[in-house]
Amino acid sequence: MQRQDKNLADRLINAIEWLAAMFVGIVALNIFVAVVLRKFFSTSIPDAYDFGRMLLGILIFWGIAATSYRGGHITVDLVWQAANKNWRRVIDVFATVVLLFVVTVQTAMLFDKVRGTFTDNVQTYDLNIPTWPFYAVAWAGDVCAVILIAIRTWRLIAKPEALEAEHAAEHRVE
Repeated sequence: MQRQDKNLADRLINAIEWLAAMFVGIVALNIFVAVVLRKFFSTSIPDAYDFGRMLLGILIFWGIAATSYRGGHITVDLVWQAANKNWRRVIDVFATVVLLFVVTVQTAMLFDKVRGTFTDNVQTYDLNIPTWPFYAVAWAGDVCAVILIAIRTWRLIAKPEALEAEHAAEHRVE
């Protein structure tokens, strides 16, 4: 049975995961419509390539946000598996702090890209739509990843038993 009294952090985590899922749907819809129009109607969406490219970038950064908290990304846990419970916690905290640092630097660099596309007035080819809003949405996903990794880091340090219980509940078969 799921807990009904979710705190702000849990609601934020769920909202970010739903947004990431919506971007998957948007990318799939864009591809589907482009293929149907090209195959059956010999036409295309103006700037479909640009939209697809930028939406894929958005999807990647929001996907990083979605996997950052839950630890759903691909990992190699050979050392972690061999370690005892205390060393596992040390490894988890260290890995999460390193991830937080890397994604924070990545977020700062992506903001530079947003600012650059805004300043340079980069636009799509067909419709001349400014591209910086797409980059800004991708950057927002990266910001969300930093927030979620920070929450995970705090929970690993302050309340590791709560994080373990949360993940055990997710993997329980009912």
